[in-house]
Amino acid sequence: MDQSKKEGRYSRIVTQLESLLQKTNDPYARMATICAVLNHKMDYFFWTGFYFMVDGEMTVQSYQGPLACQILEKDKGVCWAGFNQRKTLVVPDVEKFPDHIACDSRSKSEIVVPVFDAKNEIVGVLDVDSDNLNSFDDLDATYLEKIVGMIFQKKHFD
Repeated sequence: MDQSKKEGRYSRIVTQLESLLQKTNDPYARMATICAVLNHKMDYFFWTGFYFMVDGEMTVQSYQGPLACQILEKDKGVCWAGFNQRKTLVVPDVEKFPDHIACDSRSKSEIVVPVFDAKNEIVGVLDVDSDNLNSFDDLDATYLEKIVGMIFQKKHFD
């Protein structure tokens, strides 16, 4: 998808989510809605979901796409790297990422965005996979960070 088309689509998604997410403060309802919107509006998103820390384990939460790994092996793969580094990671080719966890062999590239709660503590990550190489870039990172930031916002967005 060219950059102009991608930016326009993300802009419309943000507007749609701002409206939808005002209906509840429940973070799990918001995550489910975010997954559904992103997975259905972005044609290169193969798997879209959240992994959150539950009893010290990176555990799948809401997601759209093929079956997911329920619990990710500690300190391995892109999700743990993004969580531990507290930053967004764009991986053009998952086969070249050290200790990549292959929940589905069709995944070729990935982006992971950390999720911070209202106290600015990291609680999990948004994980998006594509079945094509080099699918994600800085534009995806910018918009997905904005979208993830909506999870713990109060009902009325700034």
